[in-house]
Amino acid sequence: MNADTAPAVAEQQLGSFAKRTLSALVLAPIAIAAIWLGYPFFNLLVIVGGAILSWEWGRLCNSGHFDRSGVTLLVVVLVSALIASYSSSRDGVIAALLGALLVYGIANIDRAVNPGWVASGAIYLGIPSAALLWIRNQTGAFAVLWLFAAVWATDIGAYLVGRLIGGPRLAPRLSPNKTWAGLLGGIAAAVILSLIFAFALGTEPGRLAWLGVVVALFAQSGDLIESAIKRRFNVKDMSGIIPGHGGLFDRVDSLLVVAPIMVLVQLFSGGEALAWL
Repeated sequence: MNADTAPAVAEQQLGSFAKRTLSALVLAPIAIAAIWLGYPFFNLLVIVGGAILSWEWGRLCNSGHFDRSGVTLLVVVLVSALIASYSSSRDGVIAALLGALLVYGIANIDRAVNPGWVASGAIYLGIPSAALLWIRNQTGAFAVLWLFAAVWATDIGAYLVGRLIGGPRLAPRLSPNKTWAGLLGGIAAAVILSLIFAFALGTEPGRLAWLGVVVALFAQSGDLIESAIKRRFNVKDMSGIIPGHGGLFDRVDSLLVVAPIMVLVQLFSGGEALAWL
């Protein structure tokens, strides 16, 4: 990078961060309110989010077209979320797994470009939807608020530290902009956020800090997974509906991985992992 292009790049990055911040200021209060109010608002948030994500995934896997297989995927994800809302999260997961077979069959009949990829969206989107509803129903609002906030803190910390420090690339083949410094910055931000939650709620700070590390690691893994998928399909963003972020997928890619992981952590801990929130 020469002296002439450096200011332009810096200005572009600053503008991108400003758009990201503005989008977050608009979307975050909606998510926080839905989490706090619970049923039916949080359920509606998950259902609407699943519909948008299904639309983005269906178009991604079928060269920008949203055909019958994409519509089937959207219906499967919605049904999975509805079953998780009104029956049980386990039944929602089963519906997502069975729905993936249905989507695959429809995609093959319609000769979709990537039938396996289209069908995988039922699992990639349906299981996290059920997981989020399970966490809210089983552990309450504070656990979900902490989970969302820890993911957001990871994203912000990784972005800022990675841009400020730079250094060796974390996974250059998948995402050339991500660095080891950004990884550590994301972990530090999640830990600090978890400590703030712990002290505010009067709970054990050490345990929640360690959970913050787990969230940060899997959040950034989710980010890398999405980067690999976008590289596979040669796209920059999943869509353009959120200024500064691209699509909703680009905003919640980390949460799609973290939510099921937190369910597993909670189950394997005998229900104790999130009991401090």
